[in-house]
Amino acid sequence: MQLTEVASALSEVPSILGLAREIKPRPMSTRDCFAARVEATASKYPENTAVIFEGQQLSWRELNEHANRYVGALRGLGLKHGDTVSVMMENRIEYLATIIALNKLGATGALINTNLTGGPLVHCMSITDSRMCIFGEELLDTIAGIRSDPALAGVTNYLFVPDTLALDCPLWAIDLAEEAADEDHKNPPETGRVTLGDIALYIFTSGTTGLPKAAVLSNRRYLLSASASHKAGLKCDVDDCIYLCLPLYHGTGLFLGVGASFCSGASMFIRRRFSASNFLSEVREHGATCFIYIGELCRYLLNTPAQADDYKNPLYTMMGNGLRPDIWHEFKERFGITRVSEFYGSSEGNVAFFNLFNKDCTVGATTLPVALVKYDIDSDEIVRDRKGHCTRVADGEPGLLLGKITPMTAFEGYTSKEATQQKILRNVFRRGDSWFNTGDLMKTVDVGFALGLAHYQFVDRVGDTFRWKSENVSTNEVGEIINGHAQIAFCNVYGVEIPKADGRAGMAALALADGVRQLDLASFSAHVCSQLPGYARPVFLRIQRELDTTGTFKLVKGELRSQAYDLKQVKDALYVMKPGSSVYEKLEPAFAAKIRAGKAGY
Repeated sequence: MQLTEVASALSEVPSILGLAREIKPRPMSTRDCFAARVEATASKYPENTAVIFEGQQLSWRELNEHANRYVGALRGLGLKHGDTVSVMMENRIEYLATIIALNKLGATGALINTNLTGGPLVHCMSITDSRMCIFGEELLDTIAGIRSDPALAGVTNYLFVPDTLALDCPLWAIDLAEEAADEDHKNPPETGRVTLGDIALYIFTSGTTGLPKAAVLSNRRYLLSASASHKAGLKCDVDDCIYLCLPLYHGTGLFLGVGASFCSGASMFIRRRFSASNFLSEVREHGATCFIYIGELCRYLLNTPAQADDYKNPLYTMMGNGLRPDIWHEFKERFGITRVSEFYGSSEGNVAFFNLFNKDCTVGATTLPVALVKYDIDSDEIVRDRKGHCTRVADGEPGLLLGKITPMTAFEGYTSKEATQQKILRNVFRRGDSWFNTGDLMKTVDVGFALGLAHYQFVDRVGDTFRWKSENVSTNEVGEIINGHAQIAFCNVYGVEIPKADGRAGMAALALADGVRQLDLASFSAHVCSQLPGYARPVFLRIQRELDTTGTFKLVKGELRSQAYDLKQVKDALYVMKPGSSVYEKLEPAFAAKIRAGKAGY
């Protein structure tokens, strides 16, 4: 064991001890929330920059006062503690002010994916019993298209948030900016009554079945994630600037980036969406020292033309998830990154890993009670012994990750009790125990000296969900849409690998309806594009006479995943939707070769 390795691990101890003090268990009745942290930061660093966005710059005092005026407007409209408000807006200052204001009131923000439209959007608003909907000018047409749906009869107010001023507030909505303009900018008394146990947010996740589910996130869990990032992940303080380009309706940017800023006073540079070509120039211009990432962004950045001075920038640390081992070292070297705090977790789960020792190619360690158990990938099921119990895997062997449910590691679940119960495994090792099923395969890896803590590496997703374009895709949800086309009898949706692309691209094996000899590609393409957001559209199609099933009629995916779109293995007709296209076409050998070479543009 090298002394430098030991010294490196020991140097992390102070920050980890600081984190331990910060996350010491407190009763759920304790009065605390992320909005209270904003108020404290605004009091401590009133004139320091809080957020930079499209030429605008607000101090912590200004951001807090902005949120306080929103509180007055929302209170005047009857919003109170415990109510839920759907929020649909692109990344911008008003988005931050909105979620802070809702938290001050003790209301729950249901943060909706801005890509959703139609039925899925109505579903997300209705399952959370939203009383109001706050939406951005940039999404006016989307909201206008669904507001008359009978399922949204409980939404009493639609609040319009101006953006570029290209569109006026419609007659059926209230202009939140006008409503809040003359409200009091002082901190409201309600903030002091919000507790750790109050539901701060609903974060939507594509579960293993059906439409998106609303994961419950308490103030306690938000603050735990934010503290982990602030104290031991980014290790940021008031002198830092965090570069944020991930959508803030997702947990990674909102918890680890925004949360760390709220707790530390570090400034935020936020973008509506990621731009690889502008990344380094903006990092340098605004002195960004921290970066919140997902692996796909890192791969996009590596695909930009390299410059000899790429490493000459103020970035020194980054935190996120999905940075794959094949690009880990190359990314660090090219962009001069000294610290990568990869993490693993989910919006709804009770399991979290953090790479706090700065070990390469690992999601880090955890002190929570977890287990890796044997999983049969081909049959897509957990392996159980004769007593019906699970079996732990050997060190270094991939296994399904489970998190034990205890009073200190509660599974907060979803708004749907049925969906919550489906994620819980019981009698796993002994009668009466209960564990959260993450749906992910993990394995332990040897990282050298790390104070005796086992480190883990993400392997893959299992079951009926895969990740593509930084979004979770439910195979069942996609399948239901595809089955709605008149020419389709049934389909089997799964994820397949594309070289040099993160996640899994969607692929659908299709069985045509009786009497249909040839799929009408134009009609089918139009159906898919009109009913599914871009990230959920299958990239590949495979036409089969009949779909393989198990003896219990469960669709078999193992061999389909293995063969994927390999023209040498697959004799069935294969079709592809190329990048930028909206129509499926026959997969030709030349384009298949480009895909295998990682040069197809996905």
